[in-house]
Formats: sequence, structure tokens, C-alpha cells
Amino acid sequence: MKLKQLTPLMVATGLTAMSGFLQAAELEITVQNLTRGIYFTPILITAHSPDQQLFNVGEAASTELQAMAEGGDIGGLEMAVDALSADTVANPAEGLLMPTAATTTMLSTSDGNTALSIVAMMLPTNDGFIGLNSWMIPEEPGTYTMYLNAYDAGTEANDEIRGGGAPGAPGLPVPPPLEDLVGNGGSGVTSEITNATVHIHPGNLGDNDAEAGMSDISNTVQRWLNPVAMVTVTVSE
Repeated sequence: MKLKQLTPLMVATGLTAMSGFLQAAELEITVQNLTRGIYFTPILITAHSPDQQLFNVGEAASTELQAMAEGGDIGGLEMAVDALSADTVANPAEGLLMPTAATTTMLSTSDGNTALSIVAMMLPTNDGFIGLNSWMIPEEPGTYTMYLNAYDAGTEANDEIRGGGAPGAPGLPVPPPLEDLVGNGGSGVTSEITNATVHIHPGNLGDNDAEAGMSDISNTVQRWLNPVAMVTVTVSE
């Protein structure tokens, strides 16, 4: 079904919304990092109306999504979904989710909040993130498993050089414990944005020179293939 046009409030929050009136649910949600060398920044998990989206593939990212995808800041998205009466858990891992690690949280949903979305930035990337977008929560109790792809927000060139973190600033944010895992001195893979909409991430290229070359990313440790995360949702009786 085609979405309604954004209202002024929804433009400000970067979300679309329509009303829904379905039953509440109790969920146990586990997010596991499936990569060898990529870290996830604080994760945002939110249950909302089925006609709300944190992002749409093939469309430009909102400013809130850009802040998350370029610097790991989920504050804007959290405020946006809170304004639309979503049920949200922010940062269940209490920081970075390390490669192969998992985090589990409980989420109680309200009537009408029957779609589940999950996002987190991937490090080291320029504007890569994991994304589950408006997955319909089953009414049938049980355990459900999904595999998440990596998305590119389309807001920053994938130069793969150390630096950045603020929206619009080029370069990779390198917080601890990545300081010793990311190189320094790369010339840059590219300075162009070839697709300015949200799309499947083309992946890190990297190289094998930590002090020069074109990239500050390791081509053996910090590359990946989709899927990059596994989500397990248990719907209670």
C-alpha cells in the first residue's frame, strides 16, 4: 500500500505514520553480531505502527537516520519514535556490540504498535548500518529468527579514512576499542557519493597497509558479506 504523504510533524521526525489498533505483546529480542571484525554502535529497537518507517530503501535518509548512520547517534530517532507513541528500547548492549556478541532485551508493546524496527551503525564504516524495517510482529506465540543486511545511508562518501563522526563530516568515526584496529594515513577510496538514497551497502574494500594505501580499513578483518546480524524474537503466550 502506498504511504501517505508526510505531515509537518512527520517531516521533522523523519517518519511516516498512520493509526493502527491491534493487541499488545510481550517480546524477548536478541540481536547478534554475525561479523568477524565489525562493531555495532548503540542499538535502537522500537515497536510502532505498521505504517511508520525509520527508513525507506531507495529514498533519501532523514537527518535522524543520517546522525545514526554516520556517528552512531540514536538520540534523534529515539525522540522521533517517542513522539509517535512507539515502544522503544535504546542501547540494550550498553555500548558497542562486539563482533560475534549478542544482546537480549525485553519489550512490551502497546495496542497498535505491531511493527518492529531495529537500527545501529556499523564500525568501521562511513555511513553503514544494520536495519530491520517495520517487520510485522506475529500474533502467534513462538520464536522467530531474521537475518539483517547492511545498508548504506547514502549520506557520505565511502572514503574509508579515519576521522569524522559528525553528520556531513567525511571519514570514519574511530572510538575505543577501534583505535588500534583501524589504520591511519589512507588516501581515500573515493570522495563521491554514487547513490544518495538508502541502499544495500556495497561493503568495505579495505587494503593491507595500515599506514598508507587507499583505505584505513583492513581488507581481511573488517570486510563482510550479508547478512551481518541475526535477530531472534520470542513472542510470549
